[in-house]
Amino acid sequence: MADSGKNESGTHNGSQNGRNGRSGHNRGRRQPESLENPTAGQAAFDARSLWPSLRSWIGGGVRRLRSQLLRRTATTGPERTMTGGEDRLPRQEDTSNRDGVSHSGTGATETDGGNPHRRLNESTGSGSRQSLKSLLRKAGIGKKKRKDDEDFTSSAGYDADDGERRVINLNGPQPTKYCNNRITTAKYSFISFLPAFLFEQFRRYSNCFFLLIAILQQIPEVSPTGRYTTLVPLMFILSVSAIKEIIEDIKRHRADNEINHRLIERLDSGSWNTVRWSELTVGDIIKVGINSFFPADLILLSSSEPQAMCFIETANLDGETNLKIRQALPATAGLLETKDLQRLEGRIECEMPNRHLYEFNGVLRETGKPPAALGNDQVLQRGAILRNTAWVFGIVVYSGQETKLMKNSTSAPLKRSTVDKLTNTQILMLFMILISLCITSGLCNLFWTREHSETDWYLALTDFRTKSLGYNLLTFFILYNNLIPISLQVTLELVRFLQAIFINYDIEMYHEQSNTPAMARTSNLNEELGMVKYIFSDKTGTLTQNVMEFKKCSIAGYVYTPERTPEESQLVQNILSRHQTAAVIEEFLVLLSVCHTVIPERKEDGTIIYHAASPDERALVEGANRFGYIFDTRTPEYVEINALGVRKRYEVLNVLEFTSTRKRMSLIVRTPDNKIKLFCKGADTVIYERLAPQGQAFREQTLRHLEEFASDGLRTLCLAVADIRPDVYQEWRQTFDKASVALQNRESKLEDAANLIENNLRLLGATAIEDRLQDGVPETIASLLDAGIYIWVLTGDKQETAINIGYSCRLISHSMDIIILNEESLDATREVIHRHYGEFKSSSAKDANVALVIDGTTLKYALSCDLRNDFQVLCLLCRVVICCRVSPMQKAEVVEMVTQSTNAVTLAIGDGANDVAMIQKANVGIGISGVEGLQAACASDYSIAQFRYLQRLLLVHGAWNYARISKLILYSFYKNVCLYVIELWFALYSGWSGQILFERWTIGLYNVLFTAMPPFAMGLFEKFCTAETMIRYPLLYKTSQNAKLFNVKVFWIWIFNALLHSVFLFWLPLAAYAKEVIWSDGKTSDYLMMGNLVYTYVIVTVCLKAGLITNSWTWLTHLAIWGSIVLWFGFLLIYSHVWPTFKFASNFRGMDIQLLSTPVFYFGLLLVPITTLLVDVICKLVHNTVFKTLTEAVRETEIRRSDISEVMNEPRSSDSGFGYALGKLVRSRHVLISQDLRPNLESGSSVESNLRVENLELEVDTEQQQRNRQRQKWRGGQLQQLEAPGRRRTTASSPTTATLHM
Repeated sequence: MADSGKNESGTHNGSQNGRNGRSGHNRGRRQPESLENPTAGQAAFDARSLWPSLRSWIGGGVRRLRSQLLRRTATTGPERTMTGGEDRLPRQEDTSNRDGVSHSGTGATETDGGNPHRRLNESTGSGSRQSLKSLLRKAGIGKKKRKDDEDFTSSAGYDADDGERRVINLNGPQPTKYCNNRITTAKYSFISFLPAFLFEQFRRYSNCFFLLIAILQQIPEVSPTGRYTTLVPLMFILSVSAIKEIIEDIKRHRADNEINHRLIERLDSGSWNTVRWSELTVGDIIKVGINSFFPADLILLSSSEPQAMCFIETANLDGETNLKIRQALPATAGLLETKDLQRLEGRIECEMPNRHLYEFNGVLRETGKPPAALGNDQVLQRGAILRNTAWVFGIVVYSGQETKLMKNSTSAPLKRSTVDKLTNTQILMLFMILISLCITSGLCNLFWTREHSETDWYLALTDFRTKSLGYNLLTFFILYNNLIPISLQVTLELVRFLQAIFINYDIEMYHEQSNTPAMARTSNLNEELGMVKYIFSDKTGTLTQNVMEFKKCSIAGYVYTPERTPEESQLVQNILSRHQTAAVIEEFLVLLSVCHTVIPERKEDGTIIYHAASPDERALVEGANRFGYIFDTRTPEYVEINALGVRKRYEVLNVLEFTSTRKRMSLIVRTPDNKIKLFCKGADTVIYERLAPQGQAFREQTLRHLEEFASDGLRTLCLAVADIRPDVYQEWRQTFDKASVALQNRESKLEDAANLIENNLRLLGATAIEDRLQDGVPETIASLLDAGIYIWVLTGDKQETAINIGYSCRLISHSMDIIILNEESLDATREVIHRHYGEFKSSSAKDANVALVIDGTTLKYALSCDLRNDFQVLCLLCRVVICCRVSPMQKAEVVEMVTQSTNAVTLAIGDGANDVAMIQKANVGIGISGVEGLQAACASDYSIAQFRYLQRLLLVHGAWNYARISKLILYSFYKNVCLYVIELWFALYSGWSGQILFERWTIGLYNVLFTAMPPFAMGLFEKFCTAETMIRYPLLYKTSQNAKLFNVKVFWIWIFNALLHSVFLFWLPLAAYAKEVIWSDGKTSDYLMMGNLVYTYVIVTVCLKAGLITNSWTWLTHLAIWGSIVLWFGFLLIYSHVWPTFKFASNFRGMDIQLLSTPVFYFGLLLVPITTLLVDVICKLVHNTVFKTLTEAVRETEIRRSDISEVMNEPRSSDSGFGYALGKLVRSRHVLISQDLRPNLESGSSVESNLRVENLELEVDTEQQQRNRQRQKWRGGQLQQLEAPGRRRTTASSPTTATLHM
């Protein structure tokens, strides 16, 4: 079969027929010698015969003009309006140029294949065709050039401008050296590891910055902190990252070796030898046994099954577990023995390696035989498994890294979280501050030196280095470099990696039925899960189960439903009683049981199991089965059915496959009474525009039934048939066969050919299939809406179906009004968008209680340049948006539009290959491991098994990870500023000389050792509420969604807090050390004693600060905080006695005795940290008492109560409005927000309140939820406000009504 097998929706037609390939081979091959001359159709200039050349040139021009005209007809097909999802440019220009100029034979052949079909409409195309032929004959070139044209077409098998192609010789040396079959998925090799790893690490600005500092420290007498205090910590951090990379890469190498060393049988010089997979190369003929993986991409030559068929499983490629059928070409089906394979001569021409799993275009040219088209039905891809077939012979066409499996192993687009971007911006700001401090300190040093150089001569201030501003700038640059935490990046990497493990091992997101856990495919976006504002969801397989069941059908205007047995159904009774619609019913059921690519498998007990590429196809075949039309046999040549006890065989002539662009599938068959029919099933919009005038007898009744089915939430398809005259079919077959052997643009040419034959259809009826909602979808959507997340549904289904699903999953409430945009032109779309936008603009509501529904055609116009802005504003004003009949590219465009225009965090979730584009466009992509395969899951950032797990992924893991990462980053900057700014305060007393206050190695180990554990513990174990509470009260998600914990304001508050603490931590010990006599014996020490006092207080203070901001205490948190303090004292005891055993740290000798022997140290150890943190404690106390947030209120309620179930059982709203949900939450007797007691005081009643929460930080809610407080509704384009007294009555009915103070 020449068809490519492409299916853009993630499915693949598992069966094709070999008949198509043969029909085109004998036809159009008139002179075998044309194989030696592929350019025979081109006119050649001959000086000895000028007139024949001139005549050829004129004839070529006429043919090119004729080809262009016919190509336009073939491309456009019937005149029709573009439907949703068919958003593509017409191909007339490309096709005409390609085939008209470079391929002169195209037009001559397509005349007979294209125009005669117009006779179905009794058109006048025939006359035009005859006149063109007459013109050619008069020119004297008709017959001869016609033959040359056909020879060129059939012998070449591809267009003249097909471009680069691969040529593979059969049983002979290859024309070029191809890569071997060794594959590697590892990032590094032994040689490339060091340069590749260093390149990866130093792409980060922070590592480059610290490398620069380490280099500057090597300049003699410049670094005040020593030569290695930055280099050693940097090397330690790089070593940790290197070890992590090495461990992960070793696992990849082991997996690669296991695969490369697998064994396979290869034909070498007439005998079969067992070789490793890695030794295979292009052109090798191999034998693959049952239940074995294919080692490379193969062309199937023959198999143990009749008609050279075989069955494969492609679960490793696309996740589909159903079996698919592959069949060799008839020309090679007889190669069953070794000697037959040895005699195989010729070559294979195919496209260059690419990543398209469902596409393959090639031509087999056996010596002395006509060329045969190779399509996806002859390809056995690496990674697939041979099933139910004893053995197959195949020839390698793509090997190693060039196989389609390896071409698809590329990583997803690099995404960075919002927190990461903000952190990098603040690091740049800190770097600018660092430069400013360096310049300021350098200038101060210059002025101080100039002032004291004469009086303080003993300091030797007259040397060059002291007076050089450049040297001073370098000194202070090194001194202040630690304002940027060196350990932040590696801490973030490790924390995110472990957070991803927490997601993977969350038993609450494990789907037991499918044995599928949640999987974090990237850890860079963990905190982004806590900031999602918009969710874009597919419908089928995402909100629904994608397990289809045949429910109803409409035939000839009558609706039928299946019963327990066929005899009980009214449909069968009508057939048996020869009802007036009996003939239509029979044709309808034949279409259902024949027009598909399902593979039947008969079990030992006689039952039949259907293996289908999609659940829809299986449901339709099973539906026909329930009416007594049983499909039980498929071969490449025919299908057989049992029609109410009568066996019927239908010869399969052509399969016109389903794609998301075509939205239909057709099968051309020869019926038992030797008639040729085209069976077609597809979307109603596509079928209706192809109906013949005399084929619309049941048009209105069927349309009414379609609307009824869709309103019940059922998936619908229309079925139609066309009778084709043999001469029309044979002429069209030439066009189709020519398209099927094209190496370039084969899919578009096949589509153009299909448009020629899929016309003049006769409507039979429609089917209705139920796709049930997944468990927990309504509750999940209600919870996400309460959390302030907008949910958009992007689906290819009918509008009525999508709306009904919206109601059933609580996305649309019955109080909502629906705006439906179904326009057929740009002007009409502009008018309706501007009208609705103007009505919204004139109202005072910022977030109307409206659902917007738009179809694919209108969406195409709405996304045009002049309407895009108005359309996106209109969408953002609505509460719910549903886009129907949209293509995969339109899904991606909608996601990109919202992502770019709102700067909000967007999340896309889907389960099929048609969702991959939008998953990669969104900030966060979620794939569902569903029935449609693993394409979406493989392209996603996180994968889950069911939609309901999205609630826990966002509200629990997302909110927790955001809070953890935020605190980790803020605390990391805080502790660095807290210590290293003290060097600036000390510079006031050291003459701005760059002298350090602390011992140099304690400076270097501060981030790496002494304060590394508290931020690590925060990043892993911090949580402000339990998981149950987070799910119970979705409003708690608002804190992370609105970036309340990490933004520019919060960041600089923490920096200011650190500066304030550094003041206390420096001047309080300085005041205690002012007299320098801190021992009873009157001895004194130097500045380093003062430095170690300050250093100890800093470590104790920053560790206590970590405890102050920690909400969740575990034994690991205690270990991290108190262990860090103990670690410093242990280091102090050991490091004080290193010298002279080791020749360094001589100035630290005996420091432990000096420090621990003075009472001043112990007094300061108690006083300084408490005094420093007193401001923080007071601010926290006031905030938690007067300005308490909802999160803190719920957390305190959890802590105060011993039985958390009381909080869990408090009522909450499932309404979509935030304000209303918040009101429901605060009506709880235990969690109240600024209780308004005035109505109760007037009535003399009293209400008891446990908590008082004011100034709730939900400013965004106020703007977005005015409709809930004003209770406005959309009525026919006008806003009507509900009566205030009614609202007051509702408010007064609750004894604990809450008033919000925003």
